Amino acid sequence: MSLETLIAQFGLPAIALGAAVEGETVVLTGGLIAHQGLLPLYGVMAAAALGSFVSDQFFFLLGRRFRTHRLVRKVTDRPTFARVLAMLERHPTGFILAFRFLYGLRTISPIAIGTSAIPARRFILLNALAALLWGMVIAGIGYSFGEAVELAFGHLRRLGHLALAVTALVGAATAVALLVRSRLNRPS
Repeated sequence: MSLETLIAQFGLPAIALGAAVEGETVVLTGGLIAHQGLLPLYGVMAAAALGSFVSDQFFFLLGRRFRTHRLVRKVTDRPTFARVLAMLERHPTGFILAFRFLYGLRTISPIAIGTSAIPARRFILLNALAALLWGMVIAGIGYSFGEAVELAFGHLRRLGHLALAVTALVGAATAVALLVRSRLNRPS
């Protein structure tokens, strides 16, 4: 079985799972793979949205139903949690629509929303809208990155091209993650 066959067969479920567990890097890579013609771009966007939606609903329910559990308390006792709640209180709708775009807040935010007074039905609707937007934007960026790599490096063999682009994406994502983490850990 070739790599292309594996990607075609298991790529979309892997992107949904990766979007739920890891996030941006997997979806960016999915967009890049879509540019290579191995997966449909709209399928990548939908799989990313589904994975993100399910993951955030899970963490919302943890915050809503198990707020006193010791594992949830580990999250709610962190200093970042108070800042997330403050942002949520100031701009509840905007925050729900935007948190998945803010590095380091993807897990803690739905837990915080779950502990708040925001109705579950409202969160479900806003979460669905935000997950769709996030899936389209992040997969679209990955797709565009594939176009940029193709322009920069010409017509490399498809898998070599893909390996080069994935390596660059992972490197860039790691650099951004380290930069954001260092800024979040600075004393206010």
